[in-house]
Amino acid sequence: MQDNSRERDVLVLTNAAHQNPQQLERELALLDKILYHTENWQTFSTANELIDINRRRIIRKTHLIQQMLTEKEKKPFVFTCNKN
Repeated sequence: MQDNSRERDVLVLTNAAHQNPQQLERELALLDKILYHTENWQTFSTANELIDINRRRIIRKTHLIQQMLTEKEKKPFVFTCNKN
């Protein structure tokens, strides 16, 4: 069972005139269930790449992305770029 106490900010655009509050809560719960499984470190590392201006390289390997983003000493001119 997942932890439902986690809070997040989500902007949901809907036509509220056709929904009652229970239907909206149900849709938000389903959306949270979907996002719970897709928002993780591995998915983030797969969907993004790092552009390292200092070394003139694009880092695409997931383990290197995770390693560089978790370093205590952040390097200047290293940018996260979404592959989409």
